[in-house]
Amino acid sequence: MAKKPKLSFWQIWNLSFGFLGVQAGFALQNANVSRILSNYGADLHHLSFFWLVAPIMGLIIQPWVGAASDRTWTRMGRRKPFIFGGAIAAALGMFFMPNSHIAMAIIPPVVFGAIMLALMDASFNVTFQPFRSLVADMTPDEQTNTGYSIQTLLINLGAVIGSFLPFVLTNWLGVENTAPEGSVPPSVIWSFYIGGSILLVSVLWTVFTTKEYNPEEFKQYNSTPESSVTEKQSFWQTLMSMPGIMGKLAVVQFFSWFALFAMWVYTTPAVAQHIWGTAIGDSSTSAYNEAANWVGVLFGLYSVFAALFSIFLDKIANSLGRVKTYSLSLLLGAIGYLSMYIFTGQYALIFSMVGVGIAWAAILAMPYAILARSLPADRMGVYMGIFNITVVVPQIVSGLLLGTILKFVFHEKAIYMIVLAGISMLLAAISAILFVKETKAV
Repeated sequence: MAKKPKLSFWQIWNLSFGFLGVQAGFALQNANVSRILSNYGADLHHLSFFWLVAPIMGLIIQPWVGAASDRTWTRMGRRKPFIFGGAIAAALGMFFMPNSHIAMAIIPPVVFGAIMLALMDASFNVTFQPFRSLVADMTPDEQTNTGYSIQTLLINLGAVIGSFLPFVLTNWLGVENTAPEGSVPPSVIWSFYIGGSILLVSVLWTVFTTKEYNPEEFKQYNSTPESSVTEKQSFWQTLMSMPGIMGKLAVVQFFSWFALFAMWVYTTPAVAQHIWGTAIGDSSTSAYNEAANWVGVLFGLYSVFAALFSIFLDKIANSLGRVKTYSLSLLLGAIGYLSMYIFTGQYALIFSMVGVGIAWAAILAMPYAILARSLPADRMGVYMGIFNITVVVPQIVSGLLLGTILKFVFHEKAIYMIVLAGISMLLAAISAILFVKETKAV
């Protein structure tokens, strides 16, 4: 077996550059969908049910995309057709999401918003998995940490752009930040237009600057029997044959993604109530929209801290080991969440975002770096797709439970949902150090 050639920094950069745009769109969705759906008339207790669309789309789509991209050999490449097609569909969803008036005569605005959310999430999921597999396909073992660290950096740069857009448009460019009930503020509408455009441009950059290995080169660089590249198994056969490390990582993933889902859904109402003193379900006032813009800034800041941490993540992981780095990062994330309950000023929450950002960087990189050397190269896509189940299941559980917990356990105080996220992230840190061990390359 020939050794994969080492890639230059810019070749590794180009592999994941499109993820910057995809994550800009995803960050806009995360920071603003609860706000948009509230503008459209969704009840606070039902927000988590709308957010179930995202993990359900991931559960359905990513394993299929992973398996399909493993068997796809085209002139464009192996992973790039899925990346390109998903980006186009995601951009369309972003252009339509804040414009319920387009279909208001046919369906209620909140239903239109839910449909557009489903379209965006389905499309984002089509692009996510091939980007993960593309790094594993193209980098030699000694550059795996570097590949996923650079990908994490780009992901977070995109998240910074997406998260900051409404705040920048409102406070720097004077775009209106409020709208009548049933409509979305112009600052959010233009943010989605800009984010969708960035998504398309960045994905095109990856498509045109990256040349994937053809089937002959792939066989040359991977110690895989020729027959296994085209071997077909049922989903359940593949699931049952997955490496044991995937199951151990699944425990960590459950607690970490349960926490992330709670943060994405409830940070806006939590900050609005805890810092701005707004009432429950009060989504049309200037105070609520000011809080929502600040949450966008906070989400952007945790992405800034994640991007900065990702610069050093490769060296830290090489020094401490991936598992210890992963666990310590999750612990700092738990501290970040829990501190949000203690702080009562909006600017103090910036310190909370440091820990959240470090955890986010590790979540984006370490599980995939651990897996990359544990999975057979010819089945990388399908196993990475199956691994996404460990991302979506905790979000589905969160979506089904959190609304009830908010109403009957926390009595409408959304800040306690962030405390719950902190406890869950702490359990993730403990699980990582207890269950996950370093493995050798396959």
